[in-house]
Amino acid sequence: MNNPLRIIAMVPARYEASRFPGKLMQDLAGKTVIRRTYEAALNTNLFEEVYVVTDSDEIFAEIKSFGGKAIKSKKEHECGSDRIAEAVMDMDVDIVVNVQGDEPFIDKESLVKLLNVFREDDAGIIDLASLKTAMSGSEEITNPNNVKVITNKNDFALYFSRFPIPYPRNTEARVTYFKHVGIYAFRKQALIDFYSFPMLSLEAAEKIEAIRYLEYAKNIKMVETSHQTIGIDTPEDLEKARKMFKD
Repeated sequence: MNNPLRIIAMVPARYEASRFPGKLMQDLAGKTVIRRTYEAALNTNLFEEVYVVTDSDEIFAEIKSFGGKAIKSKKEHECGSDRIAEAVMDMDVDIVVNVQGDEPFIDKESLVKLLNVFREDDAGIIDLASLKTAMSGSEEITNPNNVKVITNKNDFALYFSRFPIPYPRNTEARVTYFKHVGIYAFRKQALIDFYSFPMLSLEAAEKIEAIRYLEYAKNIKMVETSHQTIGIDTPEDLEKARKMFKD
């Protein structure tokens, strides 16, 4: 009988954000955005523990104020993977799920599908898994803020890009374009390796951290979902989220 996997969720949370500074501490229907996200992750009942890992004293204090679990980063970090890797270095865990702090509308069904890949026949060669969703319309496909992903026939990622991939030289070929949804489930070792690997040229050019895993030959299993995540990147997004809580 296989031992059950020890699965935790980590919510990396920076106070500063280029488009909307302090967004995680904004009010969302009577609670802060970061608290809403933390509680949504907890309420899925998929994780042994849920932690917020942050560089902010304010966010740290907010999570602690209602009995939540928070970890203060010891170093400055450029990306969420680095922040999480530092936090889990000495933890006894198998799978670490990265939950975005600005996405309080967590879809449990998608997370279940993501975690199930570590229980399937090819689980032994999977270093991490992530989500993708089909796109339609040229505006969505050509938008560089939407990271595109292409996979092989077994749904392992071949490449990520802000450019539309594949390039439609043959316009009659029926190709579905997929957007990368930035929710990851990592094996702990993949995270630790990422933390120790220097950034290479492809990641630096595209500014997509998932590329680092590919450049160092890590296997990323992509899982399709139809659920559209709702992130809070602007004040307008926050207003939309507030309306959703009222409805």
